Amino acid sequence: MSTTFHTEPQGAGLGQRLNWLRAGVLGANDGIVSVAAVAVGVAGATTDLGPIITASSAALVGGAISMALGEYVSVSSQRDTERALIEKEKRELAEMPEQELAELAELYREKGLSEETALKVAEELTAHDALGAHLDIELGIDPDDLTSPWQAAVSSAIAFTLGALLPFLAIVLPPAEWRVPTTFVAVLIALALTGTISARLGGAGKRRAVTRLVVGGALALAVTWALGLLLGTSVA
Repeated sequence: MSTTFHTEPQGAGLGQRLNWLRAGVLGANDGIVSVAAVAVGVAGATTDLGPIITASSAALVGGAISMALGEYVSVSSQRDTERALIEKEKRELAEMPEQELAELAELYREKGLSEETALKVAEELTAHDALGAHLDIELGIDPDDLTSPWQAAVSSAIAFTLGALLPFLAIVLPPAEWRVPTTFVAVLIALALTGTISARLGGAGKRRAVTRLVVGGALALAVTWALGLLLGTSVA
């Protein structure tokens, strides 16, 4: 008789994948809304295609660069903090190993283990990988799975660009009278889809995630379109 164990995927690369997904979803949503807002704002002011293409293209390129830079700086700061904590833990293990062992045992006692079992676990983990044991239970850090600023930056820029292409094409391809309505519909459908995807990835409620994205996107488009109409009329 054989026994089959079904295990869930664990460990290596999980932090990197979650980081990539987070940056990707945020980048796509930002690309959809920000470029669409610029596009319909300009379309509200003029029906000439040239200014619409120029403004939308600038918003797409500038937004992608800005998203990439923002993610890189943010994740780099996080990675620097993680590295500093790892170095600090290394020094403490080298300078006061007995105190660190007692600290590790205490942390396991706080999780519900008996004093004897907690000490045994701490001793075995220390013998196997002292640094890894302390980083895991004290700080929740995996030294082999630190966040990647380049991965976050690239995925964010790509996601922003892909998201931005939808409103860009929706505002450029239709006839003048259909540009704004087509962009509104395309953007709201896209936001509903990204809201559904992000809710499933995060295990959250789909309705709430979709509603806040769609309502927020609709509000952004309505305000910028109205502003474009107002400025276009006043300038004219």
